[in-house]
Amino acid sequence: MTTVTEEIQGFLTSVIGQEVGPDEDYFATGLTDSLFALELVAFVEQKFDLAVDADDLSLDNFRTAARIAAFIRRKNGAGCPEVSHETSR
Repeated sequence: MTTVTEEIQGFLTSVIGQEVGPDEDYFATGLTDSLFALELVAFVEQKFDLAVDADDLSLDNFRTAARIAAFIRRKNGAGCPEVSHETSR
């Protein structure tokens, strides 16, 4: 089992082509672009089985792996600081 943050970091690393930390802002460092943002939202929706609404599309929800994990917890109504997620690859 991996944590949600680790799962997201794995996805980011595979797409960006370099390892990113949980709090690294890959948009600010220029490692990604707006096209990648769409891919990231699609990954989150599919992997964590949730719908990202137009109101959720703030860059602040998606700029780091830790922020994405917090967003997922909020959307799922989970109050725990970090949850484990079965890897389904």
